[in-house]
Amino acid sequence: MATRCLFSFLSGAVMAAPLAASTPPPAQSFGDDVAFLKTHTKVIVLADAATGARVVVCPDLQGRVMTSSARGEDGQSFGWVNRTLLAAHALDPRFNAYGGEDRFWLGPEGGTFGLYFAKGDPYDLAHWKVPAALDTEPYPVESQAGDRVAFARRMSITNHAGTRFDLELHRTVRLMPAAEAARVLGVKDLSGLDVVAYESESRITNVGTAPWRRETGLPSVWILGMFKPSPSTTVVIPFRPGPEARLGPIVNDAYFGKVPADRLVVRDRVLFFKGDGERRSKIGVPAARAESLLGSYDAGEGVLTLVQFERPEGARGYVNSMWEEQKDPYGGDVVNSYNDGPPAPAAKPLGPFYELETSSPAAALAPRASLVHRHRTVHLVGDQARLDAVARATLGVGLDEIASALPVAP
Repeated sequence: MATRCLFSFLSGAVMAAPLAASTPPPAQSFGDDVAFLKTHTKVIVLADAATGARVVVCPDLQGRVMTSSARGEDGQSFGWVNRTLLAAHALDPRFNAYGGEDRFWLGPEGGTFGLYFAKGDPYDLAHWKVPAALDTEPYPVESQAGDRVAFARRMSITNHAGTRFDLELHRTVRLMPAAEAARVLGVKDLSGLDVVAYESESRITNVGTAPWRRETGLPSVWILGMFKPSPSTTVVIPFRPGPEARLGPIVNDAYFGKVPADRLVVRDRVLFFKGDGERRSKIGVPAARAESLLGSYDAGEGVLTLVQFERPEGARGYVNSMWEEQKDPYGGDVVNSYNDGPPAPAAKPLGPFYELETSSPAAALAPRASLVHRHRTVHLVGDQARLDAVARATLGVGLDEIASALPVAP
């Protein structure tokens, strides 16, 4: 168990009944997903009537973005929604995988300062538990407008070392105009494409009386997005090139054992990772290598997804989430991608889905001080030549190279 991290519990042989996965349903439109969600939880739809961009946010599901569309109610629904779990209306005491394109968590997961293991508990499946404030408790709406919604929530979480963090979260989800999305992506424009773009801003404030110190553990903001997998989906992560002796390894693929060569390809400045939901695996890129952008391309559906986040200049201290007593608790990854799959032969996957994740630096905050992490998701569909130009400008590779980087199962 020492090398396992996020989703170790979900992928294990023991799984509570509410988490059991079923055969994935047929592709749903955004309107279908919104109608389903409305029957099981509260929803807030952020909409741009002029363009068709839509984002649905659920306050009782920790203010997460459940799914989005670039083409209105009838458009493709991009997020993975766990209909089986939502319809069951049953809570698992350890983790409830509702799905969603953008959800708020805190890191680290495991290790001496892990937030998902009580003090004195071993790092094993039976003792892993997501704090309720990150999993089951609602986030009250603080304000709302047509293009945004804000939440506020106070919480107290204690790490494996016994350090208690009293914090206040202010989380805002905002629909972004296409022109702003182009600017943050560093491209001239996104004309000729259907676009849905949104930003989550997560501000955590130390509302306790003591400073948060490295010696007793630090939290970080961790944003995770679940998306629908397919045999033709490839995750693309640019990285900073350079010798390993100076910058360290390019990728950590030890979370669930070595990722096979037909599922992970590393080239000069970019890596490719399978997003098919067929094999449980996870990768991460550390601080010395990570850029502030990653993405994926579904060649079958013609969908380019880009995730961009704000990273403080020169930031190096990122929490380590491995399930072990760590030599370097602040040598963790900045970006991660997880691919779901069966944990054992003939076993069912949790989803399936794949994830794109980003983290803030470790938050060494004095009382009343804050840290802000902004995570942006952009989905693009339309003319393939225009998509190709955007992929080259952002990810550094064209669509043909992405689609051919890894073998596609017949």
